[in-house]
Amino acid sequence: MDPRLTPVPASDAVTPAELRDIGLFGGLGDEALQHLATSLRIIHRGPNELVFAEGAEAREFYVLLRGEVEIFKVLKSGAEARLATLGLGHWFGEMSVLDVQRRSASVRTLVPCRLLVVTSRDLDTLYRRDLKSYTLVVLNVARELARRLRLVDDLVADFIGKVGNQHIGYG
Repeated sequence: MDPRLTPVPASDAVTPAELRDIGLFGGLGDEALQHLATSLRIIHRGPNELVFAEGAEAREFYVLLRGEVEIFKVLKSGAEARLATLGLGHWFGEMSVLDVQRRSASVRTLVPCRLLVVTSRDLDTLYRRDLKSYTLVVLNVARELARRLRLVDDLVADFIGKVGNQHIGYG
C-alpha cells in the first residue's frame, strides 16, 4: 500500500449515520454499521493525487465520503481515457478485491477527498462476525457491478452500430 495513505485521527472517524446513507451498506443493521464505523479507516487525499495505478496489486477498495475522483486508463498512445467520474457515496477498486487481479484502471482525485478504506481483511472479519451483513455488502457490490456492466453494454452496442455490425465476444 502507498505509504502516503495514512490513517487520520479518530476525530475524523466515520459515523454509522454516514454509512447508512451509502448504497454499499444498504440494508445493514445498526450493530453492523457501528462495527464498520469503528473498524474501517479513513484517509485523505489532496486534489490531483493518484489513489492507485492500473496494474497495481490490490487488497482494498475505497468509498468516497467527500470529494470526486476520475477513473481512467492509459492508452497505448500514452493518452488518458476517462472511464468515469465518481462522487459522494460511490465506491471504486472493488473488482480487484473480488477477483484478486491487479487494478484494471487508475483512479485520481479531482478535488480534496475523504475516503473510507475497505480491505479484504475487513470483509473477511465481517463474514466471520455477521454473515447476513457480509452477504448484503457483497450483494450491493454485485448490483453496482451489474449496473455498470449494463452501461458498458449500451456503449459497446452504440460503438458497434457506428463501426458496422461486427461481433465482439466476451470470451
